[in-house]
Amino acid sequence: MQKLLYHILALSYGAYFNSIALFSEKEVGQKAFKLFSNPRKGRVLPDQEEYLQQFLGKKILANNTRLQTYQWSGSQETVLLLHGWESNAYRWRNLIEKLQEREFNIIAFDAPGHGYSEGKNLNVVTYAESARHLIDMYHPKYIIGHSMGGLATLHNQYQNPNTSIEKIVTLGAPAELSELMGHYQNLLKFNNKVLQGLDQHLYEHHNFRIKDISTPTFARSITQKGLIIHDEWDTITPFSASERLHKNWKNSRLIKTQGLGHSLHQEDLNLQIVDFLKA
Repeated sequence: MQKLLYHILALSYGAYFNSIALFSEKEVGQKAFKLFSNPRKGRVLPDQEEYLQQFLGKKILANNTRLQTYQWSGSQETVLLLHGWESNAYRWRNLIEKLQEREFNIIAFDAPGHGYSEGKNLNVVTYAESARHLIDMYHPKYIIGHSMGGLATLHNQYQNPNTSIEKIVTLGAPAELSELMGHYQNLLKFNNKVLQGLDQHLYEHHNFRIKDISTPTFARSITQKGLIIHDEWDTITPFSASERLHKNWKNSRLIKTQGLGHSLHQEDLNLQIVDFLKA
């Protein structure tokens, strides 16, 4: 029943956008992007509070949004963790345990509109800018990003090349914003006039087009060593996304899993990540 209601709601939004597009491409672009950037979940849940409260760090201001940071202190190199869409820093708890065993200094944060951070909206550009603030503050040698966090990591490295970063790990990261927008269009069944309005809104307010966000394109200029992890049966982002990324990222290695889904939670996989950082 809940899936049916969600489907009906999505179609109603699509019909609403199609009607607005008849009169104003500018207005429909703004409204469609606002919905696209609005997470429905990802705030800290009751069963996550006890763990996260132990490791609360300072709140930092990035783009007029206060972001909650977390720190697990260690004597070795600093690792920065970026979670995915509608998630928060709690998703890293199992990997953090393995990183702590090797005494890494670990920094994580909640993206805007997620966890304990302020804000209501998130997109890849604002997430990348948030990451840049954390990188400037903590100078990590390694960055690990899951899903949208991986996309934001690569976008930031492309826009702001940082030679102090030595290794990057992505897990289940999407390749093209155009694919995400295509999924959005198919889900809501809005027409191409709405999509054109979205593209124009991005250009006017964020200075990029939908086609400009592409990890395979970003990878051509990234010199850091990379570990790319993706599940072959991922239903959220296709495995082909990481295949294309790997093809253009000269210093990368691709790990294909089966049956771990989009979350990619597995002890052996976490150990492979830690080994890659220490190698």
